Amino acid sequence: MEPALWTFVSIEGVEPTNNFAERILRQGVLWRKGSFGTDSPNGSRFVERILTVVTTLRLQQWNVLDCMTAACEAALHGTTSPSLLPA
Repeated sequence: MEPALWTFVSIEGVEPTNNFAERILRQGVLWRKGSFGTDSPNGSRFVERILTVVTTLRLQQWNVLDCMTAACEAALHGTTSPSLLPA
């Protein structure tokens, strides 16, 4: 694991800090603090997953409502839901 700590030295474009990830996680932390979290493990899994999906869609500059609607329609019709992987 230690060699991975120095990846930013040998590969151009790799940031030496995790500030970007910390800023992204901050939204979930603030939500949990303001709402006092969830009351069940299932609620916690839902929040983890929905925040991951919403953040991924926003980072890729996709319309969150359109993608979530398409995913729900796909689940209702038994078809493949949209991929979160970049095109």
